[in-house]
Amino acid sequence: MKTILLTAALVASIVSAMPAQARDSKHMMPIAAALEANDARARLGDSVKFYFGKQPTPAIAERLGTDKTSQKTNSFGKSADVSCNWAFLSALLRLQQRARELGADAVVNIVSNYKNVEMSSDTEFECHDGALMTGVALKAEFVKIKD
Repeated sequence: MKTILLTAALVASIVSAMPAQARDSKHMMPIAAALEANDARARLGDSVKFYFGKQPTPAIAERLGTDKTSQKTNSFGKSADVSCNWAFLSALLRLQQRARELGADAVVNIVSNYKNVEMSSDTEFECHDGALMTGVALKAEFVKIKD
């Protein structure tokens, strides 16, 4: 009995001394699919337009500033697709809110910005999925489009 307790204590001390390895899986997700999930298009409406990466935009009348957002969602028991799409929609809703605060009618040059490392794409966004949380970080510019 004493040997079993000593062995258990030894194993417990070795395991507790090991560094914890948190999962942080990088996923490149399609923007089009995310905009079709979670009723995203209806929730975003059309009062503020979104342009990703280097997508062409209408003529810009006024540049109103830039901002970043990092949105997270619970990923426990969810697929990366589901949780990444939720975090992406949350990030777009936050950019939309900021656009309205500034009087902008478009958000342009939207890029992924995980740990302040930009990744620009017209068709994909970067998502990081962990065991408990999923996050999407975006950076963008707010503008008024010429009439």
